[in-house]
Amino acid sequence: MPQFPMRTVLGGEAVGGLLDQYRDVTPRGTVEFLRRLARQVEGIRMLNVNSTRTGGGVAEILQRLLPLFEELGVKARWEVMAGSEVFYRTTKSFHNALQGTKQRITAEMYEGYLECNRDNAKRLDLDAEVAMIHDPQPAALIDSRPRGAKWIWRCHIDLSTPQPTVWQFLRSYVVRYDAAVFSLPKFAQRLRIPQFLIYPSIDPLSDKNRELTAEAVNRSLQGLGVPWDKPILLQVSRFDRFKDPVGVIEAYRLIKKSHDCRLVLAGGTAADDPEGAAVLAEVREAAGNDPDIHILLLPPTAHLEINALQRAATIVFQKSTREGFGLTVAEAMWKGKPVIGGATGGITVQVIPGETGYTVSSPEGAAFYAKRLLNEPDRLAVMGRQAKEYVRHRFLITRHLQEYLAVIIQLCRGAR
Repeated sequence: MPQFPMRTVLGGEAVGGLLDQYRDVTPRGTVEFLRRLARQVEGIRMLNVNSTRTGGGVAEILQRLLPLFEELGVKARWEVMAGSEVFYRTTKSFHNALQGTKQRITAEMYEGYLECNRDNAKRLDLDAEVAMIHDPQPAALIDSRPRGAKWIWRCHIDLSTPQPTVWQFLRSYVVRYDAAVFSLPKFAQRLRIPQFLIYPSIDPLSDKNRELTAEAVNRSLQGLGVPWDKPILLQVSRFDRFKDPVGVIEAYRLIKKSHDCRLVLAGGTAADDPEGAAVLAEVREAAGNDPDIHILLLPPTAHLEINALQRAATIVFQKSTREGFGLTVAEAMWKGKPVIGGATGGITVQVIPGETGYTVSSPEGAAFYAKRLLNEPDRLAVMGRQAKEYVRHRFLITRHLQEYLAVIIQLCRGAR
């Protein structure tokens, strides 16, 4: 986790801290407002629990948010649950079922899930005034909530059309929380607890999103074995069927008929996703021996490499068929790139058709808009500039921090 810089106090305001580095990239007054807001919960102990410390957007967000909470006086901790391969296969089935793909979940799988949560409740330090429990994997920890603590279930996945039996099982635990947080209104469900809408975010100062020189971008591409000699079409995502990497290859083949370009599929697997290797094999088979298709299996720490790829790309895809939010969209838009994304989940609030990119439902649609942008470089440039400004006002980490603070204040106001 990043080290916290030293701060001094002048006139009641902290200066020289981590937050001050965001002044030049966030809307005016953002830092001052965060500090005023945080005074209402200064000294509170906050716990976050999820299922992996590396891989996936949730882990990345926590890595960047917690130091900012600390600077604002919130004593933030992060615990990661441990599970067997069977547990992660079960929760992957939960994930698929909750996002609308029919799964067979046996009584033994449900019991194994609960047993793993009980074991983790004994192992983890759950002592905090506020806890944010992320996604289905640790949801049953609510059985072990300390007396008087406020617990929030933070759902990062698409719950718009869940498999009823799986959702009813999970719901029996969710309704015992003090609140739930969803990424989109259509993900919310009928619950008897307060629900909040909070978009995820990117950190503009992280290695994945900070400015890079053209020389640094070129060095990274050389290290990855990707020539920068023709337009690059890029998708960055885990090798997951919901991300539709094979569909991106189909779109590329249609584009290639009229435009000489390269396709880069860059990503990895998450520690809690046992299907990644099988999907990667399918992608490699679909790519065949095409020398202009580059499949990059990157480690979770390859932030600079992803940054460089997004800056080198001409057009970025995120052709998901199901998506919780899809922060790779905001990442690419922050680099001034229009995005062609699947018309699903959080992609639909990031990509404004005709303004910051296009949303599509087929490889043919993705190819059509990509060819249009390649044929109209002026349009491509204008959409890229609009995309960056849209992210500045909607999807930066400072806005995310502000809204989490507001939820904590709301829940703790009566107790303090």
